[in-house]
Amino acid sequence: MERYNPSYYIFTSLTRISDMEEKEFGLEVLDRSEWATGDYVVCRITDPGGTSLQLELPNGRMRGVIGDEYVVGALGERFATLEATGTWKKVGTDGKMSILTGGGIFGKLTSKSAFMPNMMQIKYTGHAVRKGRKITMDNFLPEVAYKEFQTPVVLFIGTSMSAGKTTSARIVTNIFKSSNYKVVGVKLTGAGRYKDILALKDVGADAVFDFVDVGLPSSICPREVFQEKIKRLLSLAAHQYADIAIVEVGASPMEPYNGDLAVEALGENIKCTILSATDPYSVYGLMKAFKVVPDIVSGITTNTLAGIKMVRDLCGVQAMNLIDSRTNAKLREILREKTGLAL
Repeated sequence: MERYNPSYYIFTSLTRISDMEEKEFGLEVLDRSEWATGDYVVCRITDPGGTSLQLELPNGRMRGVIGDEYVVGALGERFATLEATGTWKKVGTDGKMSILTGGGIFGKLTSKSAFMPNMMQIKYTGHAVRKGRKITMDNFLPEVAYKEFQTPVVLFIGTSMSAGKTTSARIVTNIFKSSNYKVVGVKLTGAGRYKDILALKDVGADAVFDFVDVGLPSSICPREVFQEKIKRLLSLAAHQYADIAIVEVGASPMEPYNGDLAVEALGENIKCTILSATDPYSVYGLMKAFKVVPDIVSGITTNTLAGIKMVRDLCGVQAMNLIDSRTNAKLREILREKTGLAL
């Protein structure tokens, strides 16, 4: 077993809930039968990939790599429609993997967009261990008493990743904060990155949480596991006693990130739904598939008047480019009507 030396490792943002930077741990090679989602492992970077690739650190900052460095992340899964898919379950006996997200999800790459640079290649060195037991994300779950979540929610969903959810959520968070309300930001589903939830903190959210805080590298997991995790996550948010919750469901509800369970868990707390979409037809498809009628459609599809008109004509819903400051008054009016909070 190798001994601990903190300067020897790059700690990715998935380790932010742990004490691994401060407290000693060892390394032990475990048989594949002992691997599981959320295990913290150490890998050596064998190929840094494209020159633009960086790793996200526990504080949210980005760091470049030069190769042959040792990185700490978690075994997990990713199934992104526009970028890449992969899972630790496909890793072979050679221990070769990829870094599936800059936040430190480790697994075997199974597909990749031709428009993406080559991903970082890594090789398994061992599991992080203490006292003969592997260290997992579940070792660092917050101790919080269950509290029913009753905070009013502005929900952000999307037709796919990179549709504009986080940008829209930042704008709405700022509106509530400028009216002196206490705001909690929550990301319920997606693949582990810190930047999305930090974006809400940057515009004033009083507290922010995501699925990483309750031990998930991504929200791809058995449905019964996710249901238990979501209860704990919403309890964390409930203890903030916020006036409003800005809640993002990453990816889209049709992807395998348990988005449908996340929306179901929020129930009647949802007061306003803002859908970020890539095109008008995806709005129509999501509305039909999930029987959802958004209060506002925003995102890439509203970049032009042509997209806005098609959403309105095809789907019969309000479409607004929230980045355009001229929509601010109408946005405030809708938020005030739906949430009952004076803006």
